[in-house]
Amino acid sequence: MDFDFILAFAVILLISSVVHGGIGFGFGMICTPLVALFTDIQTTIMYMLIPTMLVNIVSIMSEGKFFEALRKFWFIITLMVIGSCIGTGFLIFANSEYFKLLLALIIFVYLFQSLVKIEATFVSKYPRVSTYGLGIFGGILSGLTNIVAPLMIMYSLEMEYSKKDTIQLSNLCFLFTKIGQMGVFLFYGAFTLESFKISMLSLIIVALGLFFGIKLKKRIDAKFYAKILKVLLFIIATILVVETVGH
Repeated sequence: MDFDFILAFAVILLISSVVHGGIGFGFGMICTPLVALFTDIQTTIMYMLIPTMLVNIVSIMSEGKFFEALRKFWFIITLMVIGSCIGTGFLIFANSEYFKLLLALIIFVYLFQSLVKIEATFVSKYPRVSTYGLGIFGGILSGLTNIVAPLMIMYSLEMEYSKKDTIQLSNLCFLFTKIGQMGVFLFYGAFTLESFKISMLSLIIVALGLFFGIKLKKRIDAKFYAKILKVLLFIIATILVVETVGH
């Protein structure tokens, strides 16, 4: 394993976890496209599996009432796990560089959505169909790119979930889809010992980042921080597009 990549991966994990600890979101959104600049999307997701689970567990525990949230959202979580397993299967057998373009597209949709406040009224009109759609399609996107934030945000807003419910739903979905994804990687022998070692060692960095991020939480302007994050995401997504198309 190249030392420069390991160093870059460690720095990216630290920054992403500090941001997530400080404003409550952003780990996967920052970490995934940045790491994908250095390697393929499948390797990126495998290296991030275990640290992502840690971030999700910390976020879930900080909100409390885990079993209550699980009882409330078990159906959509189950659908997302199924979708994630399907997406992971596509990833293993194709592992195309063009999945990076899909990742960049999702980031651009997220940024556009936050800018113009897209409304998805069909979600509240057809909640059951929307739940199936978000569960399966959102799960597939999560399996392929590690990101499903735009769909999750639109769904939560239209269903009028509280901030607490939105956080719990997002983290529970990501936690269980990552567990399902790991199962698929293990079944096909894609999750190597090297991937496991790197993922486990990265837990220390992520834990430190979350700790310092939470400490900084009261000292930062979350709205200003979020604006900087969006500018960075735009730059990262643009670089992903240029590099992928350039190849």
